[in-house]
Amino acid sequence: MRRPLETSGKPEPIRKERVIRFAEFPPGQVAEAADFLAGLADLEIAPNAGERSIAVIYDLHEHSQEELESALESMGFHLACSLLDKLIRALIYYSEETEIHNLDAPRRLLKKSQNEAYTRAWERHPHGDHDDTPPEWREYK
Repeated sequence: MRRPLETSGKPEPIRKERVIRFAEFPPGQVAEAADFLAGLADLEIAPNAGERSIAVIYDLHEHSQEELESALESMGFHLACSLLDKLIRALIYYSEETEIHNLDAPRRLLKKSQNEAYTRAWERHPHGDHDDTPPEWREYK
């Protein structure tokens, strides 16, 4: 999944180093998965068959771990499914999704927007020497 680039040129890469872990069965799937991932552009891989994992390095503008793991699962590979693996995977998915969302968000000057908010609130708020008490009651002695 390609991400939109900024109009001022190519943005600075956001390099992510992750480990994709595989289930014990079926055996030999790490080598096959490495071959599949090697065919993807802008992706560095380092398979580790002893630990049933593949280390991947990618730019967040080009790929995300959720995208890579979804592609592997759709090809029939079985990822590790222990509770710890699922928690780590969910945390990484969430953080990358948030980071991608923040990359697409327009930049706003916080100080300017804060000043505008305070100005609008001040204009709507009755200020100065404002008193709802009728004048005859204020001057009553």
